Amino acid sequence: MMSFISSMQYQGRVSFGNYTYAFKVYGRDIFFTIYVSFLSLLAVMLIAIFLGGYLTIKSNRIIEFFFKIPLFIPFVVVGHAMRTFLAPKGLLNSLLSQIHVINLEDPPGFIYGAPGIVISLAWKQMAFALLLVMSAFRSVDQSYLEAARNFGASTYKQIADFLIPLSRGNIGVTAILIVSSFLQNFSVVMMMGNGGGAKHIMLDIFHSINYLNDMPLANALGVISYLLALGAAVIYLREGLKKDES
Repeated sequence: MMSFISSMQYQGRVSFGNYTYAFKVYGRDIFFTIYVSFLSLLAVMLIAIFLGGYLTIKSNRIIEFFFKIPLFIPFVVVGHAMRTFLAPKGLLNSLLSQIHVINLEDPPGFIYGAPGIVISLAWKQMAFALLLVMSAFRSVDQSYLEAARNFGASTYKQIADFLIPLSRGNIGVTAILIVSSFLQNFSVVMMMGNGGGAKHIMLDIFHSINYLNDMPLANALGVISYLLALGAAVIYLREGLKKDES
């Protein structure tokens, strides 16, 4: 509420001027934030669901351990590591050049813009999503999977036809928590990409506070970010109320 009140102060009067200015100047950044957040979410959830399903049906503690390592790595460390790994002449491009996939003299810029942000956010939050999804899958009555196997269902069919439908609510809550973390992330998006092109809205808030010294504009951008996450929050709360009622 205090953010909203501050955001309504525009050129000495109360108006929606900061919001008009925000959408006019930072509109591209707002859509970029939505784009990278949901693209990262798609990558995370696809990996978490199918890997989690595979590890639920065919337990492999070694694979599970390695995929959960990012859970214990701070976002700042992830950003720094990915800058090294995805740099134009970093480890990834060096490896690709060894098998003649790319020319290291003119390497692709994975680190710049959306690709670097999506790869970094997806890798970091994959472990968290995997942990939640596997917890949901392992709570499913194993007799369903045993019956499916008796009728010749493949691993994919067991995941698609049994684990996912029976865990749909928990998968939805996981997706909500993940996308909310992407919408508010600062450290990774600050360290990835370059100064040109669209930026994450959190960088615009940082710029408005530290360089423009414009708190009303920063609060307007903050309120917009609240609204972006509000839909996810409402769904999350409704899901929690349904569980409480049941």
